[in-house]
Amino acid sequence: MKTTPLHSIHEASGAKMGEFAGYEMPLYYADGVLKEHEWVRAHAGVFDVSHMGQLLMFGKGSVQTLEKLTPSSFAAAKAFTAKYTVMTNPDGGIVDDLIVTRLSEDVFYIVINAGNKYRNMDWMRKHLGGTVEILPLEERALVAVQGPSAEAVLHREFGLNLSELGYMHLMEGMIEGANVFISRLGYTGEDGFEISIPDYKVEELWGRLVQNPEIKPIGLAARDSLRLEMGYCLYGHDIDETTTPIEADLRWVMGKDNKTFIGADKVGLPKRKRVGIKLTDKGIAREGADILDKNGNKIGRLTSGTFSPTLKEAIGQGYVDIMSAALGTEVLVNVRGNNIAGKIVDMPFVQPNTKAAKK
Repeated sequence: MKTTPLHSIHEASGAKMGEFAGYEMPLYYADGVLKEHEWVRAHAGVFDVSHMGQLLMFGKGSVQTLEKLTPSSFAAAKAFTAKYTVMTNPDGGIVDDLIVTRLSEDVFYIVINAGNKYRNMDWMRKHLGGTVEILPLEERALVAVQGPSAEAVLHREFGLNLSELGYMHLMEGMIEGANVFISRLGYTGEDGFEISIPDYKVEELWGRLVQNPEIKPIGLAARDSLRLEMGYCLYGHDIDETTTPIEADLRWVMGKDNKTFIGADKVGLPKRKRVGIKLTDKGIAREGADILDKNGNKIGRLTSGTFSPTLKEAIGQGYVDIMSAALGTEVLVNVRGNNIAGKIVDMPFVQPNTKAAKK
């Protein structure tokens, strides 16, 4: 398996390691998943997400290329603003989701998922237009600092003034003598930042952060439960090449002026919809469990599920027939042969605490 530049530090910290997207990654540390999850909601945690792919897209025609690859609009995007979007295939399915940040008129910084990063780069190269090129940033690490204390800690430790940095915005800065990208965004629903830093400097960054009493290292297991409380999608589970942006309830990524993206003619009217589900009886929602109507007829399947440490309830998300997707609809979730009562609810399950949400 591949490793990140912080691998030896995770092992020395006693992390429980496991495979994720072809990398050996920390799943949790000594405190365990539940306490890590709660710590991020109350304080701040630091995550190693260096397995993610980072690249630059640049050259005349970059906007047109992105508007072909994704259903979003980039022509009017301002410098240093980030967008969550998806790439689509000729059938309208989702190749992957990604974050695209405009750095200048024809330069974009893109973060892609670990499991598909080389496939994604090949897909992009196949559809590059004009004089557009992509440059993988192979020698950069990525660290996420997430939680209500994140801004204060970064200011205190590194002198970074982040108070004016808006949600889904990026700034360039200096940490440990290295040029970094600092983006105000994340995967937890808390206020926080992702820091792209040269990999030879990331151990110094990590060390300075974890010595702070308000910061603890957090593994991927808590990252998953945090993102599920927000109703965020995980590629390969909640979205994939068979789901369209509309089915995935991601219609908001589709720019009103972009009608020529790959698969635009196949997105069409959805026959199913991604929904949130809470169990109203005792049990745990499990990925892959069938979703049934009150009469026991199958109407869909869970794609993610967990026990919410914040709500102290079992939650999940999945796809149901469009006619069964109304909020409040009572359902049954078949977990290991047992039908557990639940209902369709709005997402996010937990209200976000990002800078945008505080306004």
